[in-house]
Amino acid sequence: MTSNQQTEFFPRGSGILLHITSLPGRFGIGDLGPAAYAFVDYLDKAGQTYWQVLPLGPTGYADSPYQCLSAFAGNANLISLENLAWLSGEDLAGAPSFPEHRVEYQPVTEYHNQMLALAHQRFESTATAEQREEFDHWCEVNRKWLDDYALFAALKAENGHNAWFDWAEGRDYADTSALEAARQAYAELIAGQCFRQWVFYTQWMALKRYANERGISIIGDLPIFVAHDSADVWAHRDMFFMDNEGNPTVVAGVPPDYFSETGQLWGNPLYRWWADEEQQQKNEPLYDWWLRRVSASLEMFDYIRIDHFRGFHEYYEIPAGNPTAEIGQWVDGPRDVFFDAIGPDKKKHIIAEDLGVNMEEVIRWREILEMPGMCILQFAFGDNESTFLPHNYKHLSVIYTGTHDNNTTVGWWHEEVNEHQREHFKRYAGVNEVVWPNWELIRLGMRSVARLFIVPMQDILGLGSADRMNTPGTPWGNWSWRCPAEVLSGDPLNTPLAEMTELYGRWRKAPNSNG
Repeated sequence: MTSNQQTEFFPRGSGILLHITSLPGRFGIGDLGPAAYAFVDYLDKAGQTYWQVLPLGPTGYADSPYQCLSAFAGNANLISLENLAWLSGEDLAGAPSFPEHRVEYQPVTEYHNQMLALAHQRFESTATAEQREEFDHWCEVNRKWLDDYALFAALKAENGHNAWFDWAEGRDYADTSALEAARQAYAELIAGQCFRQWVFYTQWMALKRYANERGISIIGDLPIFVAHDSADVWAHRDMFFMDNEGNPTVVAGVPPDYFSETGQLWGNPLYRWWADEEQQQKNEPLYDWWLRRVSASLEMFDYIRIDHFRGFHEYYEIPAGNPTAEIGQWVDGPRDVFFDAIGPDKKKHIIAEDLGVNMEEVIRWREILEMPGMCILQFAFGDNESTFLPHNYKHLSVIYTGTHDNNTTVGWWHEEVNEHQREHFKRYAGVNEVVWPNWELIRLGMRSVARLFIVPMQDILGLGSADRMNTPGTPWGNWSWRCPAEVLSGDPLNTPLAEMTELYGRWRKAPNSNG
């Protein structure tokens, strides 16, 4: 595939990073209801081409979308209760008074579980033959992941929502006969979980169609590693380096660097990539689980960003039980074999998160694969040779002011930038005084040669560090920011966003036109 062919799938444009949970709404968390459609309208009015979201799976540890209970399932908290046919306005009238600007996950989850259980009860008693047929068909199409997840979620609820490896002895259902008995014993709970997934996917695909009809593409996020406490690890233990008790023998992370003296110990189980090659010898598809995962993601999204893309080239292996990531080793990943299995049609819809230290070899490999990588403007200043400076960008780069892991640009400018970086920034931007650092940084990204430019919503609003989405290394208090409701009812044409989008040739083309 030539670069000209690749650019057909990445038309020049800009977009906003805003997770679904961050949308406004009356039920304590952003969802797939009216505010999501209002945000698409906001993007449409502002000439934007892309909407980027974080992983949409059901969250586990610390409410992180990067520690999901499934690589395939959707987060039922994101279901729009207002748009759910089996709930009435009277049912929802007694909703608690949730905070407007922060997500409080525990009460939100309790309320949604209550309402979704009621909706499922009504579905079972009042669904039309057409609705039942649609539900049954969807369950059959998604059976390969849905059966495992629905059973896992039911059993997790029955075990006090504890991690599966902490369930009482013998309750991890590792053998076939125990699994079949569990499916029969918890049939009602399993049916309720299937109902939630059907509703989630039905609402999500309707929202995606609404965006696509307006020429807006959605960029999803696919973390390379899955959580230990997930249906995927529970049901496919042979795919991971684990002992007979379900404990990882090695885990994921990154070694010490200038960001962290002890490295980052993520703790995710690591894939036994060679096990899939053994499956191929048994006439099973190469990397079957991964291929299904990528295919499912590309049905949900127009593009996917693979988080920690480096892990396909090489991954850092830490012995389980180590308190830090200081002791470990780099191990070769599947490399070309994996992307050859994915195939060129899917590969051209992938964005590679290739950030980190000592990434030269990984970046060269990513360029050979003809995948766009990422550049972060907040990392650019202080060194005139930085590859993150706009004059060093390539057409297929995807540029961000910052990501969900960064401070907001206002917070970065006032709290993290030293004097040398500050002076470099001013000279590079051609300004004597910086009043609105967010708009100065956005302007640099907008006018760059890179085809994709993405801005977190907090930077559009000029918010400070109190409104950042995540602070790496702090397990609690993240992922809770919500966008003020009045923003979506405002006119983006009156903001610098629309002006810069038009001025620098990023205004969205009409649907189905060439980018």
